[in-house]
Parts: sequence; structure tokens; C-alpha cells
Amino acid sequence: MSSLLPSYTPPMAELVTPELVAPPEVLPNLDRWWGSLRRRELSSSPSVVQSSAQLLGSLDEVDVVIAGGTLGILLGAALAKRGWRVILIERGILRGRDQEWNISGQELQVLLALELLSPAELEQVKVTHYPSGRIGFAGGPSWWVEDVLNVGVDPVGLLERLKSRFLEWGGQLVEQQAFVGATVHPDGIHIQTDTDRIRAQVLLDAMGHRSPVVAQARKGQLPDSVCLVVGSCARGLPAQPTGDLFYSFAPAQSGYQPFWEAFPARDGRTTYLFTYCDLHPARPSLSTLWQDYLQGLPTYQGVDLAQITWVRKLCGVFPAYRCSPLQMPWDRILAVGDSSGSQSPLSFGGFGAMLRHLERLQQGIHEALSLRQLDRAALALLQPYQPNLAVTGLFQKAMIPPLKESHWDPQSINRLLSSVFGAMFAAGPQVVKPFLQDVVQFGGLAQALLGVMGRDPLLVASLLKQIGPWELIQWMGHLGSLGAYDLLNRIPVGWEGAASNYFWKRRREAWQYGSGGDHGG
Repeated sequence: MSSLLPSYTPPMAELVTPELVAPPEVLPNLDRWWGSLRRRELSSSPSVVQSSAQLLGSLDEVDVVIAGGTLGILLGAALAKRGWRVILIERGILRGRDQEWNISGQELQVLLALELLSPAELEQVKVTHYPSGRIGFAGGPSWWVEDVLNVGVDPVGLLERLKSRFLEWGGQLVEQQAFVGATVHPDGIHIQTDTDRIRAQVLLDAMGHRSPVVAQARKGQLPDSVCLVVGSCARGLPAQPTGDLFYSFAPAQSGYQPFWEAFPARDGRTTYLFTYCDLHPARPSLSTLWQDYLQGLPTYQGVDLAQITWVRKLCGVFPAYRCSPLQMPWDRILAVGDSSGSQSPLSFGGFGAMLRHLERLQQGIHEALSLRQLDRAALALLQPYQPNLAVTGLFQKAMIPPLKESHWDPQSINRLLSSVFGAMFAAGPQVVKPFLQDVVQFGGLAQALLGVMGRDPLLVASLLKQIGPWELIQWMGHLGSLGAYDLLNRIPVGWEGAASNYFWKRRREAWQYGSGGDHGG
């Protein structure tokens, strides 16, 4: 195994083998689901959304019902503050997880801008901070970047404060009640929970990528790819004040390319092993990934497994779909957060994406309610096509090793990433930082592509052969759209009154967010 770190050999008397370390509790269930995806055996989902031509014929009970509270509370609090009657349904108790959410400090400013938290409250939920994060790939140089994913937020404290504000502003919280179904009427929507029926104007689905509403909307469609993650928060690892954002010290192996991430945590140190996979049956199981994580952790962090005290063990399967963000096929229903797929295929999931779109979504939903623009076409404009996310699908595909090419170099993904990030860092932080925050911009992407072709043209040629012409043609279409959106975003509003028009404003936002023009640096 080629490594940028010194090999670590534990004392034999202290040897603990990976087989002796129990996996995360949720891993077997997640692994069964991941196995069914690889076997393309996605189970049929019941229809939870129905349509009716009958009028409800009475006043609304509430304006908004949000199903799913962990991220839904962000939108719920913002809408309740604006005076809307909001009910938040949570199948358990609304409480954040113990593991910190890592985010960039600048991305948290939206909580102040919307007055969801005070400056003092925001500081209280920031529980960790580190100065810089490392990016590096086996056989290549390392780079350091500041102010990216360098703040650890306490989800328990954050959600507790948001819940308090939500209730203070008149929101209603229904805990330990699962969403069962919904019936869409011309003048409203009926939501069924375990024990109650709620009448509202609109339903926001924040139940995540395994939401039953999403399953029905996607009609059993399998994801195009996934990001697999295993890891832990643990004590006993050597103290390090910095983090790793995107790191590799080994070539592709067993059908996947291993990547590592690490952050200082209040309970120790958090480390992740993650990878990107298509749905081929030969891709690794989560159980295999967990064993590889335990095998690689001593080398990665310079510590024997016997010295580690496990605080939390973590794992996840994050699906990605080409057809994202998801636009619902019904009136009065809008997918938000992970349900919508509004993060790129490179991302682990929802907190950062929800914060990025929070101001836009709460304003758009506010206007949709005010103007009664709640049909399918009007709500679809709140989850528009975003070419800056669509172009990242090719990057993810480039990080999935081929399975049938015997002469393929297992270090080629590391070489490619070293070239890509070398070009981006040479162009400056204004190019690399947006990319690391899940925001791709046309100018920065063009600089990176030209840089890579100049640095390693043979590698680029072999990559294009691996990807294939159809994928490349599709990607060129997204790249062209990214350039067009960037141009349109720079054009000022052309006529009086346009800025107050619901449909025009949504198109302007699509150009802004779809070009990465919302990135604040």
C-alpha cells in the first residue's frame, strides 16, 4: 500500500483485530438496503399521495405542514416567524444527533440574516473550530485550505434553540407521529398521520431521500450512484488541531477508491472513510467498508485500535439521481432538504445544502402562499434545474474505478485528483473554496479543466475513454447550461415591476443558484 503517512505497526501485545470491533448498530439494516440496490431489487412502495377533485370546502386548519423535523425545523422556524401557521410532524422526538455537523462559518450567517438565532446563540452552538483542512492524494502534494467545513455545530443545541423559537412564533410541533399519507384537493391538502388528519395549504416533504413521498414521485427509480460512508468519533487518537477535507493515501482497491476525512471533535476526533459507487454488484458492501476503515485507521491516524475508545460509530448511504432536484408531480407538495436531492453527488447530504437554499426557499414559499401559487408548475420553480450541481455527476463518475479493465492503473484516480486540485489551487482560493462547499462556478471550472489538460493530457484522454461518449455529451450539455446561467445571472432586471413577479423572481434565482452566483466567499 502506497502511503503519504508513515506505516504504523502496533505492539503485538496490544493487537486488536478489526473483526473484534463491532460495527455501527444501523449498519446491518443499511447494508441490506444497499445490497438490494446493487441487486436492483428496490421494493415497491405503497402510494401515499392521492388526488381528489372534491373541494375541501372549509377554511384551512393551517397554512403549512412539514413532514420531517431534523432539517424541516429550519424552514418551519423561518415560515412561522413570518406569521404562517405551521405544523411540524416528527415521527420520533425532535432532537439533533450527538455527532457534530461540520460546516463553513460563512454558511451559518443565514441563521442571523433570518433572525432565527441571535449572535450569542450562534456562538453557543459552535462547539469546535479548526484553522485549516488538508487536501492530498497518494503520491502527490498536499494543500491546505482555510474556512471550509472548519466549524463543528452541535445539532442538539441548534435544534433545541430553533424549536424554542418555532414554538414562540406560533408553530405547532407534533412529535411521535409518523406521516402516513396525503390527499391533494383543488383547494387544499389533507395530511394523514398515525392518529390525526390535518388540513393545510401545502405540504413540505423533509423526510429525506428515503421518504415514501419521494419513492412514489420517482416511481421506483433506482439511484444512479451512491456515496458510502463509515466512520467514528473516538478518543485515544493523537491530538491534531487541523482537519482533512479530502485525503487519500492508497490506490483503488476491491472495486472502489478509498477517501478519508477527519475533524477535531469535542468528544475526541471524527474520522470517515468514504467512496463513490455505481450500483454494480461487485461494489463493496458497508460491512467491507467498515472492515477496511478499521484496517486503514491505524496507518491514517498513527494509533493502534487497542488505544481507541469508541464514542460513536457512524455509517451512511447517500443516493444521487441525475433527475435532481426533484420536482413533485402533484400540486401543493414541495420536496426540501435531502428529499429534493438539492445537493451535488459529491456531497454527504443535507445540512449544508439546506442552509445554502434556506433564504431562497423561505422567501419563495412565503410568496407562493401569499399569491396562492401552489400548483405543480409554480412549486417546481422552487426546485429548479441547477447545472452547477449537474456537472459534478461526471466528477463523481471519474472517481469510480472501472471493474473490467485489466490494464487500468489503480493510482489513476489519485493522479487525476492531484492534477485537478493542483490546477484549482494554482488559480486561487476563489476557485477552490466554492468547489469544496458544493458550489461549482463556470469560470473556476474552466480554469481547472484547462489546467488539468495541460498538466496530464494522457490521463485526461484515458479518463474520457473510460467515461464514454454518451456521458461526455450529456456533461457538455450541463457545462453549456452552466455557462449560459452564469451569463444570464449577470444581466440586470430588464423591465419595471419584473422583480416583484413570482415567476420572474424564481427564474432569476435559478440562474443565480444554478451558476453558483449565490456563493458568498
